[in-house]
Amino acid sequence: MKKLACAAAVAMSLAGGANAATVLNDWVFNPTGGGMTGGQQINEYLDVNGNAFIQINPTGGSSFSFTEHAVFNIVQADSNGKLFPVNYPGGNITATFEATGTGNFSGAFSFAGGTIRMYQNPTNNQYATSAGIYGADLGNQIAEFTVMAGGGGLVDASGSPTNNGQVTVFAKAEAGSLDSGYFFRENGQDLSTESIMAFAFTNANTVANPDSTLVSEVACQYAGFTGDGCNGNAYANTPGYFFVSNNGQFKLAEVPEPGSLALFGIAMLGAGVVSRKRAKKA
Repeated sequence: MKKLACAAAVAMSLAGGANAATVLNDWVFNPTGGGMTGGQQINEYLDVNGNAFIQINPTGGSSFSFTEHAVFNIVQADSNGKLFPVNYPGGNITATFEATGTGNFSGAFSFAGGTIRMYQNPTNNQYATSAGIYGADLGNQIAEFTVMAGGGGLVDASGSPTNNGQVTVFAKAEAGSLDSGYFFRENGQDLSTESIMAFAFTNANTVANPDSTLVSEVACQYAGFTGDGCNGNAYANTPGYFFVSNNGQFKLAEVPEPGSLALFGIAMLGAGVVSRKRAKKA
């Protein structure tokens, strides 16, 4: 862990002062799309919690490819306990995530591409039900981000993320991919009019016994899986497919200059490692 922390420090120093200012702080989010004035100031991040179904396909030697389908609930920001559905009636924020990538058993994996879609559902208590896809894609789609190549994390010999291992995702929304009225800069400018970066850090843990709703909705319906759990037989994780739980942070950032994009990724990964180390000490 000391080596990882040192690597993080080196990465941050490499990124330099310009990229240190890339992350958006004190931006404003209105969970019901009511505009800047009634929105909540976000000091740093939205809290994300969810589950993912991952399918592994060995491609020779120690290599594999994978597909991932995930659902998320976003109920607060900055872990401050101010729940969106309570303070903003109808402000139920959810997301879906689908991506592909490659990796090496007992090594690292990375994403090749994918899509993140965020929704505002005016109806309460539909997440984790059979409505839509696990209740995660209902209401108004308010944002769409394209997953960028890179990110990822570490896996064990079976291809599962290491226990409580960190997974990193980088994404970008082009101008017009965010709905107006939801996302704002501190100065009041609506982010729907411009391109914006996003990145997420989540801790991943295998779900040993996913319930039948999660299997039916995320594996069978969303991922199109037809194996056990979707064919009349009982579901059980295998080395070829499994569920993981994810909880973490979703942040917005400026779009870096093309030449500094790689350093941006290194810096954000280093920041995540440092944050995780501090959390364990706490």
